[in-house]
Parts: sequence; C-alpha cells; structure tokens
Amino acid sequence: MDKYVCGPCGYIYDPEVGDPDSGIAPGTAFEDIPDDWVCPICGASKDMFEKM
Repeated sequence: MDKYVCGPCGYIYDPEVGDPDSGIAPGTAFEDIPDDWVCPICGASKDMFEKM
C-alpha cells in the first residue's frame, strides 16, 4: 500500500499506521478512506494529498 503526503503541511498518511484518532484503522489503504476525511494536522481535504 502506498503512502500519501499532505501538500500543505507535509503530514504522511501511512496505511500501516492508519489514523486511529480519526477512526481510520491500521491497514486501511488511502483509497479506502472516506472522502470527507481531512488531514489530522492541518485539516486539508483528501484531494490535497499526493502519492509518495
């Protein structure tokens, strides 16, 4: 599974870790995250992320 980086702040979404604070379980591919999820650091929308 690919990692994705937030353009505005540089946060890296790692599917191995997920985003437990936002209810995204470890092992969740970026493509499987709900479209209304936002960056946990800066609040940028999912479409602001780019594949690493």
